[in-house]
Amino acid sequence: MSGHSKWSTIKRKKGATDAKRGKIFTRLAKEIIVAAKIGGGDPAANPRLRTAIAGAKSENMPKDNIEKAIKKGTGDIEGVNYEEYTYEGYGPGGVAILVDTMTDNKNRTLPEVRATFNKNNGNLGEAGSVAWMFETKGIITVDADETDEDTLMETALEAGADDMVNDDGIYEVYSEPSAFEDVRSAIEKAGIKMLSAEITKRPTNSIKLEGKEAEQILRLVDRLEDLDDVQKVHANFDISAEILESLNY
Repeated sequence: MSGHSKWSTIKRKKGATDAKRGKIFTRLAKEIIVAAKIGGGDPAANPRLRTAIAGAKSENMPKDNIEKAIKKGTGDIEGVNYEEYTYEGYGPGGVAILVDTMTDNKNRTLPEVRATFNKNNGNLGEAGSVAWMFETKGIITVDADETDEDTLMETALEAGADDMVNDDGIYEVYSEPSAFEDVRSAIEKAGIKMLSAEITKRPTNSIKLEGKEAEQILRLVDRLEDLDDVQKVHANFDISAEILESLNY
């Protein structure tokens, strides 16, 4: 299990500053635009768009913003043409890192990503160097205070989930991408509030970090996520809740 997943969820629970929320809305809008561009503007017929809209709603993104992003993707109104690129690299402690980006200028994005790795005790790798350490999964996170374990597990498994774990008070529900929408919908219909719901990349193994390396990897991932063109960072580190707390995460 990825410590980065745990860390991201803890940050979500604490809330975002206005500046961070503005960046979150920008990234959500990009995902909606690209999803609509690829699969059309009808959420019922476009699972990726349906998931993107659900993610936007979970962050309280205004309805007008969502509709505008869909229209940009379908070409009904003028918008920027975004392309998707994933970069691979290593961080402190040998942690494997995938960086998903959406950009209108690859010649800007790649140097920014490389420089961020270099300045924060990491290095950019070749294509394929770490991607094999991750698998694509649907993941839904729920605060343990929102429901009891048996109810969530029964709801999720009946809808097609593969697994569920309790990680320091946060339930993580895993599914194959093809079953993700059914699982998300079932949990929503059960009235269980979700912290996050997305199709993402899950590491097949994790590296436990503490001390200086823990602090360095958090800084590196933070810096990568601060880049305007970066949508998501995946990493196979595991840091205990106690250490995260001591580092103010």
